[in-house]
Amino acid sequence: MELGAQLSWQRVKHIVSSYQLDGHDTEVFEHDLQLLFAHYPSPLIELALVETLVDGWLQVPLLRGCEFLAKVYELLKQWEEQALTGSDSVTRQRASTIAPDQFQQITGLDPTPIFGSDRSSSQPSLPSSGSSG
Repeated sequence: MELGAQLSWQRVKHIVSSYQLDGHDTEVFEHDLQLLFAHYPSPLIELALVETLVDGWLQVPLLRGCEFLAKVYELLKQWEEQALTGSDSVTRQRASTIAPDQFQQITGLDPTPIFGSDRSSSQPSLPSSGSSG
């Protein structure tokens, strides 16, 4: 596995382990996750993991394991039908219900690989005061 793919895999695994999304059947979950990783770009997998996590946030207990991954796969298929799988970061940002800052808060990861480096902040910037005391 090349370095870029290893970094992408580590980012995905970080999201999974942070929320213990693999559940009790770790081996089957990891196998299915690798199948997704082989078929979809890793930024879309990361985004689908977070979108699915947020969608099920209020569900108690939190959906985990292969059932969680099935929801991720459904979302990826939906995006594939909408031709978002090969899309650029701008298109991903428009299609997502998650803002880059929210992605970072939820995952603790840099959102740049998902949303690109030209992110617009959801908060307006305040003008700097030019007065001196």
